[in-house]
Amino acid sequence: MTITWLGQSCFKIQIGDVTLVTDPYNSEVGFKLPRLTADIVTVSHDHFDHNNIEGVSGPEGATPFVISSPGEFEVKGVFVYGSAFWHDKNEGKDRGQNIAYCIEAEGISLAHLGDLGHELSEEQIEKFDGVDILFVPVGGKWTLGASEAVKVINEIEPRIVIPMHYKIPGLKVDVETIDKFLKEMGASKAEKLPKLKISKKDLPQEETKVIVLEKS
Repeated sequence: MTITWLGQSCFKIQIGDVTLVTDPYNSEVGFKLPRLTADIVTVSHDHFDHNNIEGVSGPEGATPFVISSPGEFEVKGVFVYGSAFWHDKNEGKDRGQNIAYCIEAEGISLAHLGDLGHELSEEQIEKFDGVDILFVPVGGKWTLGASEAVKVINEIEPRIVIPMHYKIPGLKVDVETIDKFLKEMGASKAEKLPKLKISKKDLPQEETKVIVLEKS
């Protein structure tokens, strides 16, 4: 499995010959989405920096399988489970619903939290039981901030954390940089990579590892 970060909450996850793209954005964010082909596209919520499904082509000119609602889905051996959360601390009254997705493939469980805007109840935490790789927003203002993200990470206890939705050069969305998050997590734990190539046997066993991906 190979994971590439394209900025904001958009990742390309290559699982064998199946490609999954999360939360594709449009150019209003400040940079252009690269040309993408995918079998599956997940959309956490209907905002311009997460819902550009037109920017992703399907294989051989077909349309990708788009998942934008809660439920259980299977596409080409990849299992996706969507659960409803909120984009704010006010049960959606401010910014609406947010769908978090658990993705299972190759013996690895991934969870993409979208624009999660609130801390989790015990019942909600249980939805992420056994997650190996957690994609978590850390830039605050519209989502979890640094300290809230760290609390959620400690509750879910993934093997690997990949932060997302934070300020990088060119981004026009008003969010904070990653610095505060890394400080709260312990910056010495973070490893910077251009992309993550991982298999089940490579997952860390002792403690949660933070991997900061470079934008491709």
